[in-house]
Amino acid sequence: MLAAIAHELRLIAVALQFLTRVPVRLSRFDPAWLEQCTRHFPLVGAGVGLFGAAALWLATALGGSPWLAAVAATAATVWLTGGFHEDGLADTCDGLGGAVSRERALVIMKDSRLGSYGALGLVLVLAAKLALLAQLIGQHGVAAAAAALVLAQAASRAGAATLLAVLPYAGDPEHAKAKPLAQRIGAAGLATAWGWTLLAAAVLGGGLAACGVPLALPSPTPWRAALALLAVLIVAWRMRAWLLRRLGGFTGDTLGATQQFAELAVLAVAAAQPAWP
Repeated sequence: MLAAIAHELRLIAVALQFLTRVPVRLSRFDPAWLEQCTRHFPLVGAGVGLFGAAALWLATALGGSPWLAAVAATAATVWLTGGFHEDGLADTCDGLGGAVSRERALVIMKDSRLGSYGALGLVLVLAAKLALLAQLIGQHGVAAAAAALVLAQAASRAGAATLLAVLPYAGDPEHAKAKPLAQRIGAAGLATAWGWTLLAAAVLGGGLAACGVPLALPSPTPWRAALALLAVLIVAWRMRAWLLRRLGGFTGDTLGATQQFAELAVLAVAAAQPAWP
């Protein structure tokens, strides 16, 4: 039992090392751990979201406007992850934005230079996230916006992990060896990833409700949370169809793009204002 717990803690450390710039020291490393740690990606995502939420709170406490707080939160998450997923988004837009062959798209996505499609995609997604966060702060308050940010960061990584379960790897195997990449996740691992996401949603909703603050996932709160998670699954489903058609599978860059689109989807659901009974 203790050995199993120690192993899971080690996998969490590997996931933290892989997804963020947090300095994590491991006495040894097994390549198999990179595959296994994917089930803890949403947990690390929640930590990234908490870091961004802290920046959001601080900016607001110092008298910043909703837009300034949104910029501070977004900058904090980008800094903590080293722009890991944003880079994947830009590369995916460059590779798949034009009508090119699968082989040419993969070559473009490996190019470190930023093209017009990548620049446009990155600017538009970041602008949309900033606008949604600012809207959340203005309409629902800082606590609700912070909760939505944490949930978005956690759930979006579960969405990216889902592609590992439903798609084959489509990139260059040698490139994947040079730049380590998790290429699969089992049913149990995927269930764990979504379990972390559901736990994050439950903790956020329960914590805010205890403080008398409605979660940024409207009344009734559980239904808005369910809609947010459904939006992540829809993003994963549409990305699966798109990537199968264009590449025949996923690459590391497309996982980053999936995370970004799923994060945007959660924030959009949180900021929406439908009529509720």
